[in-house]
Amino acid sequence: MKTVYDVQQLLKRFGTIIYIGDRLADLELMEEELKELYQSQLIDVKDYQMALLILRHEAQLEREKRMKRE
Repeated sequence: MKTVYDVQQLLKRFGTIIYIGDRLADLELMEEELKELYQSQLIDVKDYQMALLILRHEAQLEREKRMKRE
């Protein structure tokens, strides 16, 4: 798993498709869904950690991009 797309594919395997239209909100909602999957023991710790790292990194990039626009 290397990209947000890979995380989306992981979520899709469990029937979860997230698209709100706001990139940052999408990433935060994906993180919540991941937490629920992990707590339900549906994904292993390695997948959870990697997906979380990817989403948080992407969310930080999005926040920085928004700060530059303001």
